Amino acid sequence: MEHRIPRFTLDGVRDAEVTVHPFSTEDELGLQLTRFRRHGEPGPEAQDDVVLLVHGLTSSSDMFIMPEHTNLVGFLHDNGYGDVWALDFRMSNRFPYNVETRRHTLDDIAHYDFPAALRELRRHVGARRIHVVAHCLGSVSFHMSLFSGAVDGIASLVANSVGLTPRVHPWARVKLTFGPALLEYGTGLPYLDPRFADAPPLTRRKLLAQAVSLLHPECREPACHMQSFMWGSGRPAMYRHRNLRPETHVHERLADLNGACDLHYYRHVRKMVAAGHAVKFDPADRRHAALPDDYLVNIADVDTPILYLTGDHNDVFTDSNIVCHRLLSKAAPGRHELRILPGYGHIDTLIGRNAHQDVFPHILDFVKRH
Repeated sequence: MEHRIPRFTLDGVRDAEVTVHPFSTEDELGLQLTRFRRHGEPGPEAQDDVVLLVHGLTSSSDMFIMPEHTNLVGFLHDNGYGDVWALDFRMSNRFPYNVETRRHTLDDIAHYDFPAALRELRRHVGARRIHVVAHCLGSVSFHMSLFSGAVDGIASLVANSVGLTPRVHPWARVKLTFGPALLEYGTGLPYLDPRFADAPPLTRRKLLAQAVSLLHPECREPACHMQSFMWGSGRPAMYRHRNLRPETHVHERLADLNGACDLHYYRHVRKMVAAGHAVKFDPADRRHAALPDDYLVNIADVDTPILYLTGDHNDVFTDSNIVCHRLLSKAAPGRHELRILPGYGHIDTLIGRNAHQDVFPHILDFVKRH
């Protein structure tokens, strides 16, 4: 029997000093940065560099410090980057915001979360170079913040799975179009949770999880089935099973890493998919008047080099990063790069058992060169 891994464990970074740095946004949410600092002489190319890690929707900073394999924080430490920070913003499953029916959008994150996070980070690291590695909708919203001018001074950005041009499979587009309304008004639930299978018998949550599992015979983990229902189109959708360690795929581990999801975010993603690129959810929302209605308006003006990563079996955001790289390369030839990762999907590029061999070296090389 595979051993259980404690929720929110720090066992994956035992050889580092860990400090937590809470901060607040202008719309009055409490968020936090966690600093993982390995003392000692850094590599000569890393003395002035800081790396900031940004999770995606329903996940958290935990995806970067998993103890069951060589994680990204440890890999960066081992390769001379001793000052690594991980952000938990409003999408993080470490906070209750995803189940509070707040109806947040990616504009809220771009406008409030990342500028506040960078201010807090700069308060501690000063003018040192900051490199960002961002995943999923954390990557989309960070692009929105960067390309709107809400944040600047980023030395490099690594974007996993999706950037400014979200694209999905046809079945996922159907789910984005009809799912939020059907679930909110049909089940009375404003969110989805991989743990619905653990709900009491005959509850709507339990029945929904059982129905989803009937359509996913690829494994016996209900949390895996629910995540495929929540994101993308596939069996499974978010990763290739063979890329995960057994400890990652059993018990409650998947639900610990990828928790509940506020359905309203799907509406903003649907609008972007329909437009073909990142756009503002509500142009009439005066809170976000400083943000552009179309986030591609200034794509040639941002001088941050970006590395776009995607698995060649990405069943969540398909070829989004290939299209985004092509689009940005036309606006700024030679500035951005693309790596297509054979045998990988959406999130296993960062949480996979062999990601330290197949994926992380691409990140390291890009950061070193910038």
